[in-house]
This record gives sequence, structure tokens and C-alpha cells, in this order.
Amino acid sequence: MTTFFASIFVFGLLIVIHELGHFMVAKLVGIKVYEFSLGFGPKLASIGKGETAFNLRAVPLGGFVRMAGMDPKEELDEKDIERGFNRKTVGQRAGVIFAGPLMNFILAVLILAATFALQGQPVPSSGTGVGEVLPGYPAQEVGIVAGDKIVAIDNQPVDGWVNMVKVINDRPGETISVAVIRDGTQKEFEVKTVSNESGMGMIGIYPEEDYAKIGVYQSIVLGVKWTVNVTVMILDFLSKMIFGQAPADVGGPVRVVSEIGKAAQVGFPFLLRLSAFLSINLGLFNLLPIPALDGSRILFLGWEKVRGRPVDPVKENFIHFIGFGLLLLLMLIITYNDILQIFMPGKLLPGQ
Repeated sequence: MTTFFASIFVFGLLIVIHELGHFMVAKLVGIKVYEFSLGFGPKLASIGKGETAFNLRAVPLGGFVRMAGMDPKEELDEKDIERGFNRKTVGQRAGVIFAGPLMNFILAVLILAATFALQGQPVPSSGTGVGEVLPGYPAQEVGIVAGDKIVAIDNQPVDGWVNMVKVINDRPGETISVAVIRDGTQKEFEVKTVSNESGMGMIGIYPEEDYAKIGVYQSIVLGVKWTVNVTVMILDFLSKMIFGQAPADVGGPVRVVSEIGKAAQVGFPFLLRLSAFLSINLGLFNLLPIPALDGSRILFLGWEKVRGRPVDPVKENFIHFIGFGLLLLLMLIITYNDILQIFMPGKLLPGQ
């Protein structure tokens, strides 16, 4: 039940903020908005406010903002012709499209800034004490707990968290011996590492952290810095994945829900940090030049600006329709793979 409500909170927040970006800029440049929907498919609930209907729909796989002038077959009333999306300048239309992903980056900054303002800036300990153990990961499964101090891996002493992590990162999918000190007594555990998104080994532990109190301005600066760093990290991973330097291991909704559930068990601050990371992912994903995504629509607008006239709306909509279908197919494949990985490990699709 915790996973269910945590997932509703995270997905709802990310989607609403994304669509709110489209909605606000559309209203700002004078576009008529018919509908602001959370989800797809049949309507479950609807509230009308002014000329816009705010709907909750049955299929929670995203959301959309339906604006006047986006359907090439639509015939607008004479009083609304100038309020159509298609009547606005290329810059205004690009602004409306780009505002969705931009809001996801802003949300990430605000979430991270809030956690820094409330908790302080995390300062990792120089030692090898375990601060958090992630539920469902190898460390928890073998009995390692928060408060343990790791002293050796495979009978080799470790002298710092960074060096210890490097040893684990270099052993994906291998069984390692981890020696810890707990209440003055040494214990040893045989732990089989798992691979993270970058193909590096991990066992699901976080270091002990101290927190240095900082002001609101510093929290915002730190929120921006972390958002930029995470964005660069994701782009670096994507480039390595495209060129075959990293495994094409991309998680879908099932894995995301699983990770949200684990984060919720650790604590609300950890869930907020995961929400910020997912918000950055959503913003970047939507900026990819793939048909049906915001990045593709911006690409079409750029081409319109270069050639001086728009692409045939019917042809463009058909391309987006095909792209949406292919994205759904890809999502089904990823979801199937996620289910196998989470519930039936060892039975992944070939090459995973």
C-alpha cells in the first residue's frame, strides 16, 4: 500500500507539473485551452473552470493539454481564430512545447533545494560506516544493517568509502565477501552484487552522512548544481549506451514503481530525492527528437523556421501518431523485461 500511494504521489506530481508548463505558457501567449488532462482514455472525473476542462482519466501513463488550433481539421469560431495554436509565431509555439520539460527541471531544483534547506548539505563521512541500506537489494537480503562499519572486502582491508565503492563497482554480478564491525564484533557476509544502470556493481548501501546547515540561497544554488550534474550524468550514460559502451538497460514503469516503493520505505527525504531524479529523466526524455515527444515537435518548428512555411499538419500528425504507437510498443517490451527482472530474475530477454 505504501508503494501504491508513493507512486501516485510521484507520478502525479511529475505529470501535473509537466503539463502545467504547457498550460501556463499557452495561456500566457493567448492560446485557447480546451482541456488539461491527467492520464489518457475514459474520463473518471472532470471539473470545468472557465473555458478549460480539468480531467482525470483512466490510464495513468502521462497527461496532455488540448489546445485550439492543434487539430488541422478543426474549424474555429471567428472570435477564436487568432487564439489557435497554429496562428502563433514559431517562437511562441516552441515556448509552449518547451515549457513542459523546463518545468520538470525547475521541479527538480525546487525539490532538491527544499531537502537541502530542511536537512542541510550532506557531507559524506570519510569512513566506511553504512548509513542506509536499500530495501530489496543484496546488502539487506544478507543482513547488513545501518550502523555497520565495513572493514574488508574479500579479506582486503578498505580504507575509505570511495575506494570501497570502486572495488564493488568493478565486480558486477559477482559474489564478494564483506566483513563488517557491529557492536564491537566482526561479522562476514557473502554478497552477490547487482548491476546498476551504468553496468557497475552495487549492493544497495549508502554512507553515513553528516549535514551542514545552509541558508535558502545556498540551498537553491546547490539544487541547481545537483540538477545540472545529474543531467550531465544521464546524457553521458545515454551517449555511452548509444555507442555500445554501456548496457542498454532502461527501466520502465514497473521498475520505477519498484524503486519508488523502496525509496518510500527508506524515508520521505529519500523519496523526494528520487522524485527529483525522475523529474530530470522525464524532462530529458521529452526533449529527445522522437516523434510524439516534445523534442520532435520543437524539431518540426525549427524546420518550419528554416524553410519559411510549416510542414503539412496532416503529415506531421501522422508521424507523431506512428511514433506514439512505437513508443507504446517499446514500453510494453521494457515493462515485460522489468517484470522478468523483478519477479523472475535470471530469465531476462536475450542480451540483457
